[in-house]
Formats: sequence, structure tokens, C-alpha cells
Amino acid sequence: MNSVTTTDDQPWVPVSDPATAGAMRRTAVMLGTAVGMNEAAVGQLAIIASEIATNLARHADRGRMHLGLRHESGAVGVRIVATDHGPGMSDVAASSRDGHSTAGTLGIGLGAIQRLADEFDIYSLPDRGTVLVATMWQAPPGAGTGWVAGVTRAIAGEAVCGDAYAGRDTGTRRQVVLCDGLGHGVLAARAASAAIDAFLSAPDSGPRDVLSHVSRSIRHTRGAVAAVAELTDDRIRFAGVGNVFAAVVRDTVRQIMVSSPGIVGHQHRDIREFDYAATPGAMVVLHSDGVSDRWRLEDYPGLLTRPPVVVAATLLRDAGHRHDDAAVLVARAS
Repeated sequence: MNSVTTTDDQPWVPVSDPATAGAMRRTAVMLGTAVGMNEAAVGQLAIIASEIATNLARHADRGRMHLGLRHESGAVGVRIVATDHGPGMSDVAASSRDGHSTAGTLGIGLGAIQRLADEFDIYSLPDRGTVLVATMWQAPPGAGTGWVAGVTRAIAGEAVCGDAYAGRDTGTRRQVVLCDGLGHGVLAARAASAAIDAFLSAPDSGPRDVLSHVSRSIRHTRGAVAAVAELTDDRIRFAGVGNVFAAVVRDTVRQIMVSSPGIVGHQHRDIREFDYAATPGAMVVLHSDGVSDRWRLEDYPGLLTRPPVVVAATLLRDAGHRHDDAAVLVARAS
């Protein structure tokens, strides 16, 4: 089974001072070493982290940076996400060329970052800001990866996030889950982690049965709200309990998917499963209530052509709020 999770155990760091680049470099070295990267790869990762942080400090407005571990198809890597509300770039390709200098965000060193990283993508809008994602793998994941990704952020003042997500490809089904442990802090994170473990070990069945399995498995926790979606080329099957936002999105249209009231692991009605059409190029977006549901796809031209992690990070940047844990998961239907 190909499973996808990200360990977001490092905080989002505001980057406004060039001195922050040293801290980001040290965090990158720590994570790269911890996952068993060789010395050369760790060095490349350190350069990437330092370059991103330096350019955020020099050119960005409200720049933030996050490093976390990415687990996919038995492989592990270090993922760096950078977001800002700076002037953005009207021509990303030109800004990526060596020697190009600009007052826009991340205008220096993009070409070097792109060459050094195993995976790289960037989304930028003039006067709106930039989202950049770079990943280095300890060993490359297998085929069929990259269809799902997400980001999380803890409430201000907490070291851990009570929201979590995962995806799995059983060979016959592609499914994703997003869960929001009740409350905040360590106990919420434990409930969310238990829900993820239960999802990944659930029988190869539909979303209703998988979510029922999760609910039975986390009765020892404080509980959570959660949603499970199964993606095929032309249909989305969905089951949710509680206030997880869920939608099928395509172009500028989003179709909201329906959840049942209740708490996973405690009291809820019989879980219902719904079926939705998915046209080519559609994505599934799930997020917790730490993210406002007022975002509009028409505000982000071209965003749905970007990798799921870039879509997720953009929505978290613009729609996430600091008085709650926040998580966004995005999965491509085909």
C-alpha cells in the first residue's frame, strides 16, 4: 500500500530578519541527518533552506517558512514550504534565471533552489505574494505519487497541531482523510494521530466503512471530527462526521460535500456515504475549521494546475486563522 503523510512537527517560522537563515539551515541539517541523507544531500538541503530564508527576509512581506518530514510510498524526505504576502512575480520563469534580480519575493537564487531540490514548484501572483515548495528525498519514492498533499499549522501558542491528514492507495482504492482532534494541544494531537493510524490500517473498503473503523478505533481519545474521500477518474465517494469542510473543485466551481453531525470516536449518527461526479482535472479539498471557507477559486488563476501541496499552502496562507489549529488537504482526482 502506498501511504502519504507529512510530519509537521516543526513550527511555522516568521522570516523578517536575514539572521533567521541560520536557524532554518540548522533545522534543515537536523531533519536531513535524522532521515539518513548522505552528507552531500544534507548540504544541498541546507543551501536550499538558507537561500529561501534569506530571500524571504530581503524581499517578502509577512514571510513564513516551514520544514517537515514527508512520508510517501515507503520513502521519506524533508519538505520546505515558504509563503509570503509580498509583491509577487509576474514572470516566474524570468525570476528563476541565474543572475536575475528583482524587488519581488524570492527573486534571487530561484534557479539554484530549483536545481538542487528533488521536487520544486512555485505559485506567485503580482501584489498577492508567493508560495514555494522544495523537497529533498532520502531516496526517491516510487511511481504513482504526488496525487495528494497537505499542510498543517498549530494554533498560536501551541507546539503541536491537533489537525492531521493522510492518504493511501491500496491498489484498488485511493482514499484521503482529514481529522481535527477536539480542542488543541497534546491531547487533540493524540486523537488526530490515532485517527490517522486507524485510517491507514482500515480494511480495504469504502469511505463509510473506513470512517466507522476510525471511530471505533479512537474511543480511548477525546475524539475528533473527520472526513474520508475516495477518488476515482469520474466519481468521488465521501463520508464525514463533524465540521470538516469538503468540496470537489474544478475551474472556478466548487461542489460542497455533505457531512453528518457528531464526533468521531464518541457520539454520532449512522455515517452516511455520498457520491459526487468528478470531471477531468478536478481536485478534492478538505480543511478544518481553522481555515475559512470563504476562499474563491476565481481569485487564484492557474492555481489548480499546480501540485496539490502548492494549492494547500496557498489556501492555508490566505484563509487560515491563528486562533485555531488549521489543516488543508488537496488530492487530484485524475
